Amino acid sequence: MIKTKNIVPFIFDKLLSDNTRGKAENIILKLAILSFFIHLAIIYFLKFDFIEFPSNSELLKNPISAAYTPFSFILVYEVYLLIYYLPKSFTTYITKQYEIITLIIIRKLFKDLSALELTADWFEIKGDLQFTYDLVASLVLFYLIYLFQKQGKRKASQETSIKPVIEKFVQKKRLIAIILVPLFFVIGLYTFIDWSSGISAPSTKLPSFESINNLFFDQFFTVLILVDVVLLLISFFYTDQFHKIIRNSGFVISTILIRMSFGVSGLISTILIVAAVLFGLAIITIHNKYEMDAFTNKKLN
Repeated sequence: MIKTKNIVPFIFDKLLSDNTRGKAENIILKLAILSFFIHLAIIYFLKFDFIEFPSNSELLKNPISAAYTPFSFILVYEVYLLIYYLPKSFTTYITKQYEIITLIIIRKLFKDLSALELTADWFEIKGDLQFTYDLVASLVLFYLIYLFQKQGKRKASQETSIKPVIEKFVQKKRLIAIILVPLFFVIGLYTFIDWSSGISAPSTKLPSFESINNLFFDQFFTVLILVDVVLLLISFFYTDQFHKIIRNSGFVISTILIRMSFGVSGLISTILIVAAVLFGLAIITIHNKYEMDAFTNKKLN
């Protein structure tokens, strides 16, 4: 019989333990490999007229675009990792948000590669231009995330012990993480059923690629904004330090910028994503300077 006070640790261990993480990784990787070959098979079956499907989707024309599907499963695993790291490290949790949006861009590149028009009019073709934007953005984001992780490690090295008050904050974050696991599962299941019912309707065409690429993740980042706001409000109970409040508030703004990128397309969407990560990097860099000064002053006193 599990006591009431032990319910949260018990559920957390079942959903977000290291053992569960290993099992989830194994399952997702197998599904990713299987989905790649299924997608590839469908493309060739359509190409040689073994099956018929009334669609002009670029995801079903070129074998290169088959990489889009396994990347979708990798993104699912990244969502799980984001929840997994939420109670452990706030900066790693934010890093996972940045990694997810970067992987969404990388996934989109596989689709764009299959539709490139290699002509002298490269900078006049909308699709080729967007591919260029996304290619440059993925490199910039990769480097910005590297810098963000360095700043996160620098902050962690300054915290040699966990105070009891911080431990209480961690317990609350574990409760939030437990809630997020079934919530994101329900959102994902609902999104998949809604999308499947839409493409199975006889008189309905496949949704546009932009809507497919944003599938689930627009709702996902909306929930993350709410989670970040809740974490910000809870943090007020445990700290009144200005630089920590600004850091947490800045991360909320960063998440909002990422969410806004799903509401637009083209270059504006790419700029919003890069600006979000750049803003987060600036916030944590300045925060760490505050921490360093406080640490130095404490040693001198």
